[in-house]
Amino acid sequence: MSFFSEMVHLFTRYNSFFTEGIRNTLIISAFSVLIGIVLGTLLAMLRMSKLLPLRLLATAYIEFIRGTPLMVQLMFIFYGLPMIGVKFPDIAFIPDFSRFAAGIVAMSINSCAYVAEIIRSGIQAVDSGQMEAARSIGYSHAQAMAYVVLPQAIRNILPALGNEFVVVIKESSIVSVIGIADLMFRTKDVIAVTYRTMASLAIVALIYFCMTFLGGRLIAWMERRMAHGKG
Repeated sequence: MSFFSEMVHLFTRYNSFFTEGIRNTLIISAFSVLIGIVLGTLLAMLRMSKLLPLRLLATAYIEFIRGTPLMVQLMFIFYGLPMIGVKFPDIAFIPDFSRFAAGIVAMSINSCAYVAEIIRSGIQAVDSGQMEAARSIGYSHAQAMAYVVLPQAIRNILPALGNEFVVVIKESSIVSVIGIADLMFRTKDVIAVTYRTMASLAIVALIYFCMTFLGGRLIAWMERRMAHGKG
């Protein structure tokens, strides 16, 4: 049996393992990016605040999160917080909800630090005259930011946000260490059953590539649509 035939055989026989892993990986990645964008936007606002304490707090958070490994953050969230009485609840109809919650929280707090810098750079790239023009027609600072500056910034930062989504998909494999049945975790199950390490890893590599490639093409399509609207 050739190596390619072995891969096809493994994927066909254990497709339920890989399918479950793909679903859980995409769920974790999607929630992490969405929460990361919301928190990252708020963090970017604090980073550019005129109040020095808020600016220093946001800067310290961003530098600390970006300067420590995601693995350490995940272990702290999953193992450290319960030691001080902070526990994620279990939900009867959602198996392993506490593990999923810990994984999503860890991925989100990591992602938001990077997203905050992306959004900050995008906002600062918008001409300052846009804010002044919005204020001159009666918008408050918050309204001008929400209706004038941010929409223009999003057009500028969309490629970087797309890249962050791709990075989150790849980094989500780390949640397998706390027992979440993501794609990497299920691939390890297939390896344990079949002892076909290389073929299994080749399959998971192709699956990750397909997910990131399709995600990249989706972001590129959105970027073209926004560019077309600008034109």
